[in-house]
Amino acid sequence: MAFCVRADIALPSPILTPWPNHPALSHPARSLSLSSRNPPRAASLSSVRASSPFASSPTATATDAQGISVKSVSTKPIEGQKTGTSGLRKKVKVFMEDNYLANWIQALFNSLAPEDFKNGVLVLGGDGRYFNQEASQIIIKIAAGNGVGKILVGKDGIMSTPAVSAVIRKRKANGGFIMSASHNPGGPEYDWGIKFNYSSGQPAPESITDKIYGNTLSISEIKMAEIPDIDLSSLGVTKYGNFSVEVVDPVSDYLELMENVFDFSLIRSLISRPDFRFIFDAMHAVTGAYAKPIFVDKLGASPDYISNGVPLEDFGHGHPDPNLTYAKDLVNIMFGENGPDFGAASDGDGDRNMILGRGFFVTPSDSVAMIAANAQEAIPYFQSGPKGLARSMPTSGALDRVAQKLNLPFFEVPTGWKFFGNLMDAGKLSICGEESFGTGSDHIREKDGIWAVLAWLSIIAYRNKDKKPGEKLVSVSDVVKEHWATYGRNFFSRYDYEECESEGANKMIEYLRDLVSTSKAGDKHGDYVLQLADDFTYTDPVDGSVVSKQGVRFVFSDGSRIIFRLSGTGSAGATVRIYIEQFEPDVSKHEMDAQTALKPLIDLALSLSKLKDFTGREKPTVIT
Repeated sequence: MAFCVRADIALPSPILTPWPNHPALSHPARSLSLSSRNPPRAASLSSVRASSPFASSPTATATDAQGISVKSVSTKPIEGQKTGTSGLRKKVKVFMEDNYLANWIQALFNSLAPEDFKNGVLVLGGDGRYFNQEASQIIIKIAAGNGVGKILVGKDGIMSTPAVSAVIRKRKANGGFIMSASHNPGGPEYDWGIKFNYSSGQPAPESITDKIYGNTLSISEIKMAEIPDIDLSSLGVTKYGNFSVEVVDPVSDYLELMENVFDFSLIRSLISRPDFRFIFDAMHAVTGAYAKPIFVDKLGASPDYISNGVPLEDFGHGHPDPNLTYAKDLVNIMFGENGPDFGAASDGDGDRNMILGRGFFVTPSDSVAMIAANAQEAIPYFQSGPKGLARSMPTSGALDRVAQKLNLPFFEVPTGWKFFGNLMDAGKLSICGEESFGTGSDHIREKDGIWAVLAWLSIIAYRNKDKKPGEKLVSVSDVVKEHWATYGRNFFSRYDYEECESEGANKMIEYLRDLVSTSKAGDKHGDYVLQLADDFTYTDPVDGSVVSKQGVRFVFSDGSRIIFRLSGTGSAGATVRIYIEQFEPDVSKHEMDAQTALKPLIDLALSLSKLKDFTGREKPTVIT
């Protein structure tokens, strides 16, 4: 069993200054409860922010086809706006600099074909983190200035990433903006992010993100509609000329979709049992807005089953990353005396998940494999069986074995959920996952934290549907161990070295690429014999597009793997990730501690990479 180890990073508690006309809260952070919030006042931002979001003066004003005045704000390129695998992420203070966000939003519109947004509908939502309120107003005004017909925005600017994808698809929108830095910390001193999803609900492909970056290098004007700030605290429609903004309930469309995917009556029968207890930790992030309507109101759970359920702009001074390190309060409860039967957590924007049983952690690689193995019998959406399965390249091979046994098409893709989208749209893929706590299916085009929780509750409910009161329930650990006995166990661990100096991290990857170029099958590394070494390249089977340099791999003759990557999801420095995997068919060895089972490979990975020499790091920040 794997545990996370926190070694070298502590998060200081930020001090938050209340906005003008926003009620003070008992918590030092500002609550984003959907029940009450006064509308933000961007006009008064200069009194609380270091600088105005629009420092340049307008050069011209005109009336566009929408019947509203549009001013042309002069600007100039700003360095550092290259979009990563999950959008653009930087420190909040960077986004608050003159025109920083506005430049990127305008560059996006400059990158899209007019038919992709002119007089069209775009969705806007976010995880509720600090700066989302101001950013919402900037995005709305630039969208109107560029001829968008309508914006659908979540109440108070809140909407989880999976819900944005669901709303885009249900409302047949042209696309949508997601304001989030995902699992990264929030608050004035921490992170903010923005990304764009297309009409299928999936993240924009690299062909578009590359265009956005190119346009940030040549941008000279921002088209800004001269309209008042929108009151995001009340549901309803506001119109200015032919442009409108509809403030929507961020939960309703998503909840309706979940009821169509899962058998809520089956899950309710489990939750209502007096001998079953569970806990969901929303980590003071966006799923706090979804937990009560879904788990309590629809499924009948006690409100006490929801932990940290009020979304806060700084996530309660926490790091909203659902792993054994940052969700340590939940881990302590689940591994404590008489812990609940089932535990789960989700991240900042609601697309990641962690699954726990009593005293038991389910690795994300195992989780997606076990959902796939049980989906047809436990989840109505898959009653005809999955169309295909896929995982990101660094994720363990547990899912491969399920695909082989079920005789299903299988795909290995680069890290980044957008790579699953083409396969889904082509009808080739149903269930997929990443080792970075992301799991999902083709019900939307994003990974989905609450979906994964409901999937596991469905599996446990199905396994116990005939159990009478007093009979021992099939537990999470029972499901996992039964799966291992059937398919074998893929021992897996990931070492994260966060916020390394970029220069040293990049030099390490270049050194490994040079090592790959001179390696050949049959090379011996201690007890391991090399089968192949490469820098992963992916050719999309749908459109033929090619993506290279997606991770340095050393694969050995016994199926063991060591993989090295730099993560693109942070906002500062570089995160070095090392992935270690070893397959074990012997049932008698399945309950070994993962770190013990993998120690020879871990030692080899550190030796091969010369990580300490390149980064100066003695220990990882997180071990999963």
